[in-house]
Amino acid sequence: MRVIPAGSLLSAEGLRKSFGRTTALDGADFSIHPGEVVAVLGPSGSGKSTLLHCLAGIVAPDAGTVRYDGRELSTRPDAERSALRRTEFGFVFQFGQLVPELSCTENVALPLRLAGVRRRAAERTAAEWLERLEVAEVGDQRPGEVSGGQGQRVAVARALVTSPRVIFADEPTGALDSYSGERVMELLTEAARSLNTAVVLVTHEPRVAAYSDREVVVRDGRIREPGPAL
Repeated sequence: MRVIPAGSLLSAEGLRKSFGRTTALDGADFSIHPGEVVAVLGPSGSGKSTLLHCLAGIVAPDAGTVRYDGRELSTRPDAERSALRRTEFGFVFQFGQLVPELSCTENVALPLRLAGVRRRAAERTAAEWLERLEVAEVGDQRPGEVSGGQGQRVAVARALVTSPRVIFADEPTGALDSYSGERVMELLTEAARSLNTAVVLVTHEPRVAAYSDREVVVRDGRIREPGPAL
């Protein structure tokens, strides 16, 4: 088993997870430090998303441990893990998953509102993040009224609005054209590094992985770090 580096904010050792007869993870190890962007690469069905879900405490592994900030994640009560996902973890998905009935500003403010922040203060912070992500002009519009690239920047703003310690980004540019995808990655990584936020970036695209500090490859449920020649 790989030795987890000291100072890791989030780490996993020996993760195993199966769905029926299908093995998604088969002894996977992983670690990430504050402010680090790690790209998780691999073909479809290799276990990338399952790894992300285990790291975020959404799915419990069959075996192995996940540690966040020095404590085993699985031993924390459900309420505490849910609170972590609202405040210390941020999420960006391939299709944004914005609430269609809410304006873009209300979508970004939602994590703050769920954490008990008053509406006016939450929406003021949300507006600041929309401006930082270069989509201030869509604040009053609903997700169905904006372009794919704009919507994904709104989703990134929502992930960052609580100043989380870890962002989990699952194919964040998969539904975008090349230009929009590049800009989303530039803005996401710049903002995350400014907050010293770690980013677990699941992707199958080398051009997206190029924004990371380090790459790992998932194959057959195990994680390998490419050598210099790769």
